[in-house]
Amino acid sequence: MLDLDLTQEIAALRSTFSDISAVVDVEAVKADIARLSEEAGKPDLWDDPAAAQKVTSALSHRQSDLKRITDVEQRLDDLDVLIELALEMDDEESAAEARQELAKLEEVIGQLEVQTLLDGEYDPRGAVVTIRSGAGGDDATDFAEMLMRMYLRWAERHKYPVKVMDTSYAEGAGIKSATFEIDVPYAYGTLSVEAGTHRLARISPFGSADKRQTSFAAVEVIPVMEEAVEVEIPENDIRVDVFRSSGPGGQSVNTTDSAVRLTHLPTGLVVSMQNEKSQIQNRAAAMRVLQTRLLLLKREEEAAKKKELAGTITASWGDQMRSYFLYGQQLVKDLRTGYEVGNPASVFDGDLDGLIAAGIKWRKRKDDD
Repeated sequence: MLDLDLTQEIAALRSTFSDISAVVDVEAVKADIARLSEEAGKPDLWDDPAAAQKVTSALSHRQSDLKRITDVEQRLDDLDVLIELALEMDDEESAAEARQELAKLEEVIGQLEVQTLLDGEYDPRGAVVTIRSGAGGDDATDFAEMLMRMYLRWAERHKYPVKVMDTSYAEGAGIKSATFEIDVPYAYGTLSVEAGTHRLARISPFGSADKRQTSFAAVEVIPVMEEAVEVEIPENDIRVDVFRSSGPGGQSVNTTDSAVRLTHLPTGLVVSMQNEKSQIQNRAAAMRVLQTRLLLLKREEEAAKKKELAGTITASWGDQMRSYFLYGQQLVKDLRTGYEVGNPASVFDGDLDGLIAAGIKWRKRKDDD
């Protein structure tokens, strides 16, 4: 007789999924899709390309929201059918398939549950991620490149499209900095917990003394903003430098000065773009990122002022948030959440979901305190 009693596990999953559906408000999502579809179908939609892009992007995001919910709902129903067939046929192969699907659904619903905690103003947006090497010489630039690969592999695992916008290669190993965009729903809310200072401790492959080397890299995450209308930047506040795009070792990859660097003189913020085809496109992309950074900086300053007036301001910018140990005890430890992974290789290969989920839950608890 086949042993396949998954009643309690499925009931728990359905209960959790029901709570998720209530938070997402499926009917409201369907109403948004209907409204946006009507707007997208208007014959004069593309008379205003910027507005059209905003409508089509919003429609795509809401359709993705609904698909995630309906797909899980269908898979739960299919699992019930699979279990019923396995029991009727007394088929161990079908039973093994059912157990495997249950495990997959537990993972997917767990991810959806975490996503319901992403209720910030910008959380549903895509993300622009910038990685910069810090102290540590060649080890730091190599570490920055390791982090970039880690996030790109994470995106690949989830089948998220990535657009690399700028890469500044170091003279030795690795990169000085890199900026890339992951424009899928909730990429910002998900990856924003990765922002901060990351620390790597290992036996340096670049030295001959076999000594432990500590190096640092900073990760910045900002939301994709179609428009940053709240921030106006006077032309005389910006210095524009143009230069040729470069590859590893400083090798030129473009025969024209198409790369653009914008420096916001009042704040010192610098944005570089080199991966678009023309100088005009690179400048437009750089301006969009600069406007977003200035908007977020303004909001951070306002929030800090409120905390200062309330007497609860804390200095947290630049604090180390995660350590990666590649010598002795192999370990990745998030210093905010206490979450640990004993397999750094898997983390650097993009297995970040556990660390990210712990970070999102930690932030939610912190915000609710």
